[in-house]
Amino acid sequence: MEGIKIIKTELEKIRHFRTLFLHESNFQFIYNKCHDYGWADVYLFTVGGIEIGYGAVWGQSKREDRDAIFEFFLVAPYRAMANEIFPLFHAATNAVFIECQSNDKLLSNLLYEYAKNINAEAILFEDSFETKFCIPEIIFQKKTPEENVRTDYKYNLLLDNIIVASGGFMLNYNIPYADIYYEVNENYRRRGLGSLLVQELKKEAYAIGRVPAARCNIKNTLSKKLLLKTGFTICGHILVGEI
Repeated sequence: MEGIKIIKTELEKIRHFRTLFLHESNFQFIYNKCHDYGWADVYLFTVGGIEIGYGAVWGQSKREDRDAIFEFFLVAPYRAMANEIFPLFHAATNAVFIECQSNDKLLSNLLYEYAKNINAEAILFEDSFETKFCIPEIIFQKKTPEENVRTDYKYNLLLDNIIVASGGFMLNYNIPYADIYYEVNENYRRRGLGSLLVQELKKEAYAIGRVPAARCNIKNTLSKKLLLKTGFTICGHILVGEI
């Protein structure tokens, strides 16, 4: 179609489209921080001078590269043009990968159309139900203010004043989500400590007005089992394919 332009631009020029994208998506978007940290280049899409959407690229392996398309958004009246605009966007960026979440319906559909050698690299989880694990002798404790930063809340599990597990949640993803992480010391594993820690981290996230979410490597079966046990359900995968 004549009049389509793919224009490299600044984040502020497409921020309103990103707001629409995140609102429609209604899930934790793990690439959100790429923009705030300067890891991405963004492009504005116009048709006949009308702004209709945007796309973004970042480095699939190295942050300084811009070889992977990870965002592609069109406002609803123009989504039927996706197959006209996407090839032009690809040509403008010279990207060699598409990296996306499977719950991002528009870009994941384009991934299956335009990419090959598609692999799932991680599992994404959303919260589904509450648990009531209890280990009376364990103390759940927030780390000192010096150990916490604005976007990373950190906690420990203590047994007889010994730290047996630690974890927290990061807030550098899209609001209102909090990304939970955890680790149990090797000598204290298989005692239910990981489940208790994740349960308490979920409570802490809700207490500050955030929605807990999580992810793990596709091959990390133990982490997957624990997250499912602690009330999470699988909501998607991180997919990567070669264009």
